[in-house]
Amino acid sequence: MLGARAWLGSVLLLPRAGVGLAASRRYGHSLRLPAGSVEGLPGTGPQCLSGPPLHAWPFPHPTSVPDPTDLGLCSHQQWAAFRWGHTQACQRDASKQLLQEGPREGPREGGSSSRDKDRSATVSSSVPMPAGGKGSHPSSTPQRVPNRLIHEKSPYLLQHAYNPVDWYPWGQEAFDKARKENKPIFLSVGYSTCHWCHMMEEESFQNEEIGRLLSEDFVSVKVDREERPDVDKVYMTFVQATSSGGGWPMNVWLTPNLQPFVGGTYFPPEDGLTRVGFRTVLLRIREQWKQNKNTLLENSQRVTTALLARSEISMGDRQLPPSAATMNNRCFQQLDEGYDEEYGGFAEAPKFPTPVILSFLFSYWLSHRLTQDGSRAQQMALHTLKMMANGGIRDHVGQGFHRYSTDCQWHVPHFEKMLYDQAQLAVAYSQAFQISGDEFYSDVAKDILQYVARSLSHRSGGFYSAEDADSPPERGMRPKEGAYYVWTVKEVQQLLPEPVLGATEPLTSGQLLMKHYGLTEAGNISPSQDPKGELQGQNVLTVRYSLELTAARFGLDVEAVRTLLNTGLEKLFQARKHRPKPHLDSKMLAAWNGLMVSGYAVTGAVLGQDRLINYATNGAKFLKRHMFDVASGRLMRTCYTGSGGTVEHSNPPCWGFLEDYAFVVRGLLDLYEASQESAWLEWALRLQDTQDRLFWDSQGGGYFCSEAELGAGLPLRLKDDQDGAEPSANSVSAHNLLRLHGFTGHKDWMDKCVCLLTAFSERMRRVPVALPEMIRALSAQQQTLKQIVICGDRQAKDTKALVQCVHSVYIPNKVLILADGDPSSFLSRQLPFLSTLRRLEDQATAYVCENQACSMPITDPCELRKLLHP
Repeated sequence: MLGARAWLGSVLLLPRAGVGLAASRRYGHSLRLPAGSVEGLPGTGPQCLSGPPLHAWPFPHPTSVPDPTDLGLCSHQQWAAFRWGHTQACQRDASKQLLQEGPREGPREGGSSSRDKDRSATVSSSVPMPAGGKGSHPSSTPQRVPNRLIHEKSPYLLQHAYNPVDWYPWGQEAFDKARKENKPIFLSVGYSTCHWCHMMEEESFQNEEIGRLLSEDFVSVKVDREERPDVDKVYMTFVQATSSGGGWPMNVWLTPNLQPFVGGTYFPPEDGLTRVGFRTVLLRIREQWKQNKNTLLENSQRVTTALLARSEISMGDRQLPPSAATMNNRCFQQLDEGYDEEYGGFAEAPKFPTPVILSFLFSYWLSHRLTQDGSRAQQMALHTLKMMANGGIRDHVGQGFHRYSTDCQWHVPHFEKMLYDQAQLAVAYSQAFQISGDEFYSDVAKDILQYVARSLSHRSGGFYSAEDADSPPERGMRPKEGAYYVWTVKEVQQLLPEPVLGATEPLTSGQLLMKHYGLTEAGNISPSQDPKGELQGQNVLTVRYSLELTAARFGLDVEAVRTLLNTGLEKLFQARKHRPKPHLDSKMLAAWNGLMVSGYAVTGAVLGQDRLINYATNGAKFLKRHMFDVASGRLMRTCYTGSGGTVEHSNPPCWGFLEDYAFVVRGLLDLYEASQESAWLEWALRLQDTQDRLFWDSQGGGYFCSEAELGAGLPLRLKDDQDGAEPSANSVSAHNLLRLHGFTGHKDWMDKCVCLLTAFSERMRRVPVALPEMIRALSAQQQTLKQIVICGDRQAKDTKALVQCVHSVYIPNKVLILADGDPSSFLSRQLPFLSTLRRLEDQATAYVCENQACSMPITDPCELRKLLHP
């Protein structure tokens, strides 16, 4: 055993609340780093830990695990459970762990491997929620006075504005106070639609005693991770490295110089049989800060130094990136090993949509389509998309997709809806339609965009961030997860009592719908998914049978069944409008708006629907009007919905990060190809120039996630190196640089792309499945980019026919250029060879150019399609 004296200033690993022996058996892989110790990181302890993330104090012996029972900070039962989980998890394969959570999406709320698996074990008490839901403390607790967060714009920070905690926003005022009073900083990071953030607020941050501890002994700082992704990434790197996982809420204790020394995720308020409570943690940290501060500071400095070395991504002595063929094959093999043959998706529950993986599989299919592996890649992607669309992760009543599935069948979701998921999935389903020609996929894409237009759109063209998972089942009741989305058999029967004519047995519309979507009297949610019994007797709609099977079962015509089901879903949708709605995070982020511009532009182009392209155009106009500073050429990260639907900004403004520029540039390039309006291409070039100036690493290659000035004081300046729920901004930037080179011929952008890919070479070689989007860019860089030039009038029918032909074919490695014959146009100035291409017999004419050579002129869309897709 490691005695208390030996431990002072060293490390303590606390099993997360609720990780008893049985709980440890239930949790799957939560590790999201490769198995083995963290390179160069002293005192991080074991790197393979099962179960939810642990709360960790770095200690000096990486190969040893201290016994914290000597300190009275956890019980022998806790420690036994932790050691069992550690032994089991160290036997697991790291690539499967990456697949399971979606690289970088792995930090989940509370770190749980499903929505509710650990709620009965980790949450034993709760404070009643005000009737108004999240953030409604003023009306329900008038005796409380607001803290300084009341002056913030972030919906998440405003949710905490009436906590009895002396919260500070991230900023110099808080840092100066910590240094002046020599207090540690307590940093709590989350976002407004985070289920476990709500739980910790109710249980701990509304607690008067805990509020006093946080206010008197710490400088407490609240951060919205969606406003400040740089702060989130830096300290999540620490939490993941020292505890094998991460999640939100993320809680980290810092020195006054912002160096982390303790980190964790969700803490319950009080100690339990298999848990350590937040109050105990605060008391122990206070004691150690007073008695052993110098040792804590020394350890913090050592860990920070090690993290700096470990997080460095640089070209080094390498001159070129690795072989695309090798990286492609290795990434595909890792995905193939983790693929779920029955339900689609990858690894075990929980399952995330991971559009970056699906996009990689489609690209892999295209370059290997005559091989068995190519066919396999296509089947994996299409089957996954179909199973997701039929599952409960899709909202069959109100459209759109929930964040992830808590089971391997895509049945019971975590009900939160995120804008970035809708944007990327719309593109994925559009690509599936391009490849398969199956309208099932195009219908899903249209449904997603219908949801976004209805529920996540600002009247001025921008897009909101998310909808919460929690809402009150009835007005005045405490919010519950999924309450807005689930149904009882009784409700459906009352809403759909009409008899179905022509059926082979007595049948109502409600019974038909319940049969098709798997509703049962007892509810179709397993007790293991609902340990608190909140969803007892409730049902999540999930397609159980094909239309053909349902029709055959009742002797009905397929189209009649389709009509009856659609009519029934519409009635359920109208009834659902009367339920209390989930909280809407009306914050608008430049990055996610850029993704949504892509979603509308690509889908509109593929389906030939100008209405969808108009949504993309309005989104781009919103970005330029409300989130772009003309004087400096910089993007703003956020804006907010004000009273009366106005658009407001924080003061001072929150400037954009790398992902804002990368995702907006991608959106503008997609919008140009969909609309052929060159103004969007011109703006994309200007933003790329600004991105290069603010974020490019001229020494090591690649882009930093944040500006040097904006991140001043943070211990790390990172380059995001995982494609997860969202693609890495460096991966997207690599694609953007290739496309911009194709649109302009500027060699500097191709050179930057090669440098970027070279800088990430080691990461791609080590864990290819962590960077599928970057491997796609690597393949594009080492292949030949197609420049497809259409010579014609943008509004002419023959021009539109050729453009639509291009959009109907899946060609990821291309740029589409409209040459209108004007030698003074923007593109003609960038690409002088365009002036040599002529219309044939005054008809719109297409040329396919590669390696500075162009095809013979083509005027027939059918002939063009043959050339593009031999």
